[in-house]
Amino acid sequence: MAEMQMQKKGKKGDDGISSVLDFLLANARLVLGVGGAAMLGIATLAVKRLIDRAASPPDEKDPELKVEQKSLEESWKEAVLLKASPKLVKKAKRADLSASLPAPEPSQPAAESVAVSASEEEDLLASAKKSPICFTLQEILLDYYSNEACMSEPLVETVRQLVLDISQKLQGFLKAKHPEMPFSALKLGGSLGHGLALTCIDHACLLLPLILEPDLWTFLPGEETILNDPQFWMVKRVNLEYTARGSSPWDRFMLGGYLSTRTIVETLSKTIVGSINWPSVGTVLGCTIKPAIALDELKLQVTHQDFSLTIDILPVAETKDTVLLAYAHSTAPAENLWHRSFYRDEIGKLQDLDSTDCGVRQKCLQILKSICKNHPGLCRLTPTHLRHVLLHINNKPSDWTEGALSDRFLQVVEALIGYLDQGFLPCYFNDKINLFTSLTEEDIDEIGYGLYQIFSQPESLLNK
Repeated sequence: MAEMQMQKKGKKGDDGISSVLDFLLANARLVLGVGGAAMLGIATLAVKRLIDRAASPPDEKDPELKVEQKSLEESWKEAVLLKASPKLVKKAKRADLSASLPAPEPSQPAAESVAVSASEEEDLLASAKKSPICFTLQEILLDYYSNEACMSEPLVETVRQLVLDISQKLQGFLKAKHPEMPFSALKLGGSLGHGLALTCIDHACLLLPLILEPDLWTFLPGEETILNDPQFWMVKRVNLEYTARGSSPWDRFMLGGYLSTRTIVETLSKTIVGSINWPSVGTVLGCTIKPAIALDELKLQVTHQDFSLTIDILPVAETKDTVLLAYAHSTAPAENLWHRSFYRDEIGKLQDLDSTDCGVRQKCLQILKSICKNHPGLCRLTPTHLRHVLLHINNKPSDWTEGALSDRFLQVVEALIGYLDQGFLPCYFNDKINLFTSLTEEDIDEIGYGLYQIFSQPESLLNK
């Protein structure tokens, strides 16, 4: 009788602990948010499993317990998706979505176990030494940043010098071929131009600034154009009643009273493709250079013994606080559109924020850029999207020291999922601009599913 009372008491105690754990799981999302709740859910499931094992005989197999654990794990997956985007629930239930806590392999009797040879042991030890042991997401992120997210500085410097050499050659050809077109010196743009770390070496850009007379040309904001699109500006010719047409060397590229980006790009493309002996230039610089044939883009394909990259040549019109890039794509609704660029402002703002509090915003950006580059489902997510989400997060006070990197990383992923659910990512510097306009519904679903994988199992993408 006493023994039965003790068993009942023990069982009641176990039920009490399980009830407390279930209560914590049910309310974790309200207190900790999605990131904290997901982590607490996995940790609590592990603790609950240990308690159940301790309360049961070693040889006992409870199928109901296994079913209960499996359903609870699935509910956590669905909870994260429901918080993030209801559109993604259907996709997350695909057969290829593996369980968060994989079932252990069945044990084998000692007599039937296969002996491991000495050579296999050496291979295992060697692979273990190559792969660092990471116990937390924080350690995984720091290791990934050091070993995967950044290219070596010597290689980056080699690329930078080659692009600068090509720029110098191109500058001389353009000046000789088009002396009537006043350009400022070509400038190295992007990460190379700002001295930032590179996630990969496959792209660079050269900025070709136009010298415009400020009294003859004015920048017209996108909201004031017939398109009423804040992303696309126009450059208008003014004072025609006082200065005759032809007073500016850029008047020959004017279309309907506005500076035509398409005409400028087509003129430069003909020169770059047909008037420059690129095989000879490549031989001198120790590489192969081939220009793009299309008239609506200015690109050079460069092949070096250590890398291959594409160089975009971008005509630029700028004032003190506005940078416009020539937008001459074949699908453009007009031939005289200029794309408003905030790249300089984005990088400057992130650098200022990091210097103020010794933050790791740029390090977090670098990790996310590398993940998106290497993950097929996230390739449509651009560095521009990531930079603006990072800037939006800073509207709320948060800890950006290195010790909080994992928390901020999950916060960025959660914020991205939220913006995808809305289908609207506002530009940090102009909230009327939606940075997701180029994404289709299929793109959004694919990106959202990829972000869920990062959120639920970051080690699967970060451990290489």
